[in-house]
Amino acid sequence: MFNLVKTAILMAAITALFMAVGALIGGQTGMLVALAVAVGLNFYSYWFSDKLVLKMYNAREVDASSAPQFYRMVQDLAQRAGLPMPKVYLIDEPAPNAFATGRNPDNAAVAATTGILRVLSERELRGVMAHELAHVAHRDILISTVSATMAGAISMLANFAGFFGGRDENGRQTNVIASIAVAILAPLAASLIQMAISRAREFEADRGGAEISGDPQALASALDKIHRYAQGTPLPATEAHPETAQMMIMNPLSGGGLRGLFSTHPATEERVARLLAMVRR
Repeated sequence: MFNLVKTAILMAAITALFMAVGALIGGQTGMLVALAVAVGLNFYSYWFSDKLVLKMYNAREVDASSAPQFYRMVQDLAQRAGLPMPKVYLIDEPAPNAFATGRNPDNAAVAATTGILRVLSERELRGVMAHELAHVAHRDILISTVSATMAGAISMLANFAGFFGGRDENGRQTNVIASIAVAILAPLAASLIQMAISRAREFEADRGGAEISGDPQALASALDKIHRYAQGTPLPATEAHPETAQMMIMNPLSGGGLRGLFSTHPATEERVARLLAMVRR
């Protein structure tokens, strides 16, 4: 129930922001058009965003014959979690990472990079995939896919406002400086809405993943190892998609400098510390 409330709040906040930018561009008519587009995007996100995200990363579906060890690992963890078997994908990418997507447990998919299969031990990889299945069990994936689609649309619309300016309700040109400010601040606001939910969601998925795998220390070790590798091997700028960063087990973009202040994920050190506390208990 709580996740449903979070989803409703997130969708309402991002929809309102989308309408506000639409109003700047085209006044009341622009706001109504933006509302219609937002409703359409939310509908599209619910039904199709999993396919969109998988396509963005050129993920390829695997099965028991093409990736037997990895597929059976996910199958075993899904059974332990009491979940339907999700579709399983691999992404040909050296940076170690993984994510879950789909609108509900019956229509879920988990994906991992080929890099994470090489970097982690089997025990650590089990911890990571259990984390992703915890997202599925908690229905977090709907929040991620909807917010990713809407945040990308807001950024596009805000850039349009900054480039062309906007109009008020009477069709008069609005302040150019205000339009440029919206172009900068609207995507930032969309990101902040995502982050407000994303960090707490990651802690819960860490806890849930540790319970599914029965091995919190393995997940802690995996997170520490992925974090260290990610510092030297983040996803290339041409392949990383900032609007989907919150879906990954680790932010696929370099987290140094000011960017770390706006991370979609909690500090790795804190995540590891919480998991190790579970081991001690």
